[in-house]
Amino acid sequence: LSSSSAASDVYKRQVPMKRNISPLHDLIAFIRIFIILIKVRPHIVHARTPKGGMLGTVAAIVARVPIRIYHIYGLRFTTMKGWRRNIVYLAEKFTSFCATNIYSCVSTKICLEFKLCPEKKLTNSLNGSVNGVNTIEKFNPEKLHSERKTIRKDNNISENAIVVGFVGRIVKDKGFIELVEAWDILRNKLSNIHLLVVGPYESEDPIKSEVKRVLESDSRIHLMGLVLDPTSYYSAMDIYVLPSYREGFPTTILEAAAMRLPVVATRIPGCMEAMVDGETGTLVDARNVVHLADALLSYCENEDLRINHGNNGRDRVLSDFQPEAIWEFMLEEYNTL
Repeated sequence: LSSSSAASDVYKRQVPMKRNISPLHDLIAFIRIFIILIKVRPHIVHARTPKGGMLGTVAAIVARVPIRIYHIYGLRFTTMKGWRRNIVYLAEKFTSFCATNIYSCVSTKICLEFKLCPEKKLTNSLNGSVNGVNTIEKFNPEKLHSERKTIRKDNNISENAIVVGFVGRIVKDKGFIELVEAWDILRNKLSNIHLLVVGPYESEDPIKSEVKRVLESDSRIHLMGLVLDPTSYYSAMDIYVLPSYREGFPTTILEAAAMRLPVVATRIPGCMEAMVDGETGTLVDARNVVHLADALLSYCENEDLRINHGNNGRDRVLSDFQPEAIWEFMLEEYNTL
């Protein structure tokens, strides 16, 4: 491996799998992964996401791959309830058992508290990020002035309006109930505020029908749907919000910070590592509508604070989350293993 390898050195094989528990489809995906591993005979299998992690590490054991990495992005079971929580927790624990090495984008303390794996298996990814942020060619506000004007014009948003933005899946776990309630407070106080939502609805963990109705009926809420590359949409925003109940290590916070946006997020693992409270944004308690509305209002009414925290955020991403450093970290890990 080389950190400067050309794209032609990377070979791709697709194995479709469902996000939800689906025994028949999961078995088919497992067999396909196993067949690929038997043909390739890799030294290392690096598996990510709960479903890919479990199928990948188990297939790697059966195929006798000596080094099996499980990369934990987030812990879904922490906000689940009942038998589904138990199943997902046991699946995480089983995947961790099958792995020889575990890299975590969430706090290693949480992994140990839930007894997912012994401490000797566990390593925190460099600063927690999966791949860092390209701040020069991609998430660079200096290069996206025209996109800001175009997106605002296309959505009938004036240049002097304040735009609160969100990028991600429209699901309950992302805090959309609280976001819509906080939005109701804000829109009644400010006539020039808009909400820009970039992302699709999902059938798993769906939002309530009344929340969906508000999102789709308010003329100052703009739903962009599924966008493969949301970079330009950050340029149209003034504040970024992520009121999630749970996160792994939220890349969108880094992307927003790189675009000089102050961030309002919940005080949960992942968000707490991705930003600095009072310097690059504001952390609020999860599910607390009043705190969420107050934090957003503070940025809406104080342009200097928006600019200061936005600049601090970009400086931090430039310092701590450059992709090249993370690539070198993983390359050194692979070579060592």
